[in-house]
Amino acid sequence: MGRGRAKAKQTKVARDLKYRTHDTDLGALARELHGESDEVDTTTDEVDVDDKWSDYVDRRD
Repeated sequence: MGRGRAKAKQTKVARDLKYRTHDTDLGALARELHGESDEVDTTTDEVDVDDKWSDYVDRRD
């Protein structure tokens, strides 16, 4: 009992996905599937992971 609303929502979403017309960008989909990206990679390899923990290091020089 109590599954009625959830099932109705799933049915509504499934029906919407089935019958709604989509403007699909197939080029973007192909790039995504092949691992290519439109975005500029903002990560740098020079960032040291230990830097964020440097305040917690016990320095005994």
